[in-house]
Amino acid sequence: MTDHDPLAGHAYTADKAKLLARLKRIEGQTRGIHRMVDEEQYCIDVLTQISAAVSALESVALQLLDEHLRHCVVDAARRGGDEAEEKLDEVSRAIARFAKS
Repeated sequence: MTDHDPLAGHAYTADKAKLLARLKRIEGQTRGIHRMVDEEQYCIDVLTQISAAVSALESVALQLLDEHLRHCVVDAARRGGDEAEEKLDEVSRAIARFAKS
């Protein structure tokens, strides 16, 4: 976890309601997958639903990454100094983690 100012807000706060709605739909998808496994539904159908949930999570992650780059990283780069380097390192690590998944 990185240090950040909890009062500064985050880039995604403008779209927070939309983001939360998307996450709620993903939560419903995962509950549906759980139910499918519990009911022993056809494996390919379960895998199809898992693929859809993974794609939905990836979409949310890319949106958050884009907004982080456009706001947090750009703002830090404009200020320069150690904060800029820290934000660039932070986002590079986040991209590396995301690429591994």
